Order: sequence, then structure tokens, then C-alpha cells
Amino acid sequence: MTMNAILENLRTIGPVFAAIWTVTVAFTVLRPQRYLNSILLMIALMVTMIFVSGFFSGEARATFLLVCFLIVMLFLFMVPILLIVNGIQMIRRESLCLAHILSLALGIIVGIGEIATVVYVFHVSEFISIGKADRWMLFISFTVFYFSFLMLSFVVYTVFMQIMPHRMNFNYVIIHGCGLAGGERLTKLLSNRVDKAIDIYRKCKVKPIIIPSGGQGSDEKLSEAEAMKKYLISHGIPEEDIIPEDSSATTRENLTNSKAIIDAGTGGKKTALVSSNYHIYRCLRLAREVGLKCTGIGADVALYFWPSALIREFIAIFMTRKFMIWALIGYLVFISPVLFSMIK
Repeated sequence: MTMNAILENLRTIGPVFAAIWTVTVAFTVLRPQRYLNSILLMIALMVTMIFVSGFFSGEARATFLLVCFLIVMLFLFMVPILLIVNGIQMIRRESLCLAHILSLALGIIVGIGEIATVVYVFHVSEFISIGKADRWMLFISFTVFYFSFLMLSFVVYTVFMQIMPHRMNFNYVIIHGCGLAGGERLTKLLSNRVDKAIDIYRKCKVKPIIIPSGGQGSDEKLSEAEAMKKYLISHGIPEEDIIPEDSSATTRENLTNSKAIIDAGTGGKKTALVSSNYHIYRCLRLAREVGLKCTGIGADVALYFWPSALIREFIAIFMTRKFMIWALIGYLVFISPVLFSMIK
């Protein structure tokens, strides 16, 4: 590729590439709880593919774009398989309940939608004589694509939030509770959160106050906050740097009560919010609602547990009134060409 062609690519696509990534990163840092950021990130990734392809010419460019397309298609067609496999694993390892079959059900639905897409795109209907059903195939395809895009945007953005660097100069670190094993021991999920908080504490030059947050359930022998405090002390955290919040029963109460502790303190208020990585986005949305300014930092979870947990988080966000209204408006706009063709 000639230098003139490279410079032309930098002049034409370069500014768009730089602008969209600048806006995406800035919005993620300043307002990480906004769902718009996930859409911006997906657009930024698509612009990046176009921008990079501009550095190739002829067959090389076509090959690069084809590889990108095949990778995207591979991920799309792996989604229902992975969801179904994950759903089966969750049922085997955990229990058979509505929450745990979400992954399995969603995998089946997405799989049917993708099959419908293949049927329509490759005109299989012409060979199996299904008549006007191809319009319904297109309707199903558009529907699956739209809601899959919303979910994929959420997943990609959740991962993106975890790789964003953070300066470790916090004054407070909140740890969200999530239940105890045997009524008194930290589960693996919860110990991962506490370990992440300990890591943050040790990286801060001026040691922050740690707020383990979580009340005592009816089947628990002590509060989650107290169990976390014992774990923190056993791992070398001074007791004077721990202020338990032991009266909350929900994530919103965790945040509200922790904010009250922070507001009552003196000095800086810069706060880190530690929870499992799949939970951070929703935590930040709730933190904004209660007026708590914080940086979300996610702790690792078991790989088999992550997809199902992320699905539950997405559904919880989707079911909020504001998000549902905007999502349905977007869906009607997106699907309107197909609906118009069906009623003609």
C-alpha cells in the first residue's frame, strides 16, 4: 500500500476513529452507568475494523474484512450453543429454578432466531415450499438481531469496564455482600470480592477505609459485613480501617447505608465500589440513583457462572421502566420496515 493511500485513510477515517474512541472512553469514565456507552463502544469497534482495513489494499483488504466478518459470525453462532451448555451446567451444579434456566431458554430462543435468519438469507424457503412464511422469518431475524445486539453490547461493555485502568488513590472501598455459606463462611463469590478489596487497599498509598456491606439473613448466624470483617482482619487489614455496614438487605440499601457512613466521615470521599464483575454495571446505576459517586471495580467469578449471572443482570436492567421504554421504541423503529412489508 502506498504512503499516499495510508495518509488518505488517516485523513478520512482517522478523525472519526479518534473522535468515537475519545467520546466512548470519556463517557465510560465520567458516566459509566449509562447504557448509551455500550452502543458507543460497539460503534467504535465497527469503525475500528473499517479504519484498520484502510491500511490494506486490494485482495488483502477484502481478506481482512472477510476474516472480521467470519469471526463475528462465529461468535454469533456460538452464542446459542454456549448459552445452552451453560444452562445445563448451571442446572447440574446449582439447582433447577427459574433463574438458572435463563441461559438455557435464551440459548434455545436465539438458536431458533439464527436458524430463521439462515433460512431467509439463503432462501431455503424456496426449496421447502413454506410460501409467505419468509416474511415471518425476516421478522424473527430482525427481532433476534435487535435484542441480541442489546445484550451483546451490554456484555462487551461489561468486559470493557473491567479493563479500564484505575488510579488507586481511594478514600473508601465498599464491598457488596452476597450471602454466606453455612450461615457464617464466605462463599467463593464473596471471598473474591473481599480479596479484590484487599488488593485495592494494599495498592493505595494512603490506606482507605473498607466498608464491608451486608446484613444478616434469616438463615445466617452473623451478618455478611461481620463475616467479611473477620476475613479482612485475618488477612492483615487493621481493624481501625474497617467500618462494617450490617443493616442492609438489598444492593440499594448497601449503597444508601454505605453512603451515609462516607458522608459522616471527614477528609476525601473518593470511593471504590467492589462487587462481582457481572454486577458492577447495575451497581453503578443504583449508586447514581442514591447520589453516591464511585468507581466500579469488578472481582472475578467462576467462568461457568458468569454467562447466566450476566443474563440475569441484563434482564434486571431491561425490566426497569425507563430502559424498557427506550428499548421498545428502538425496536419499533428498527422493525418498522418489516412490519410495513407484512401489512401491505
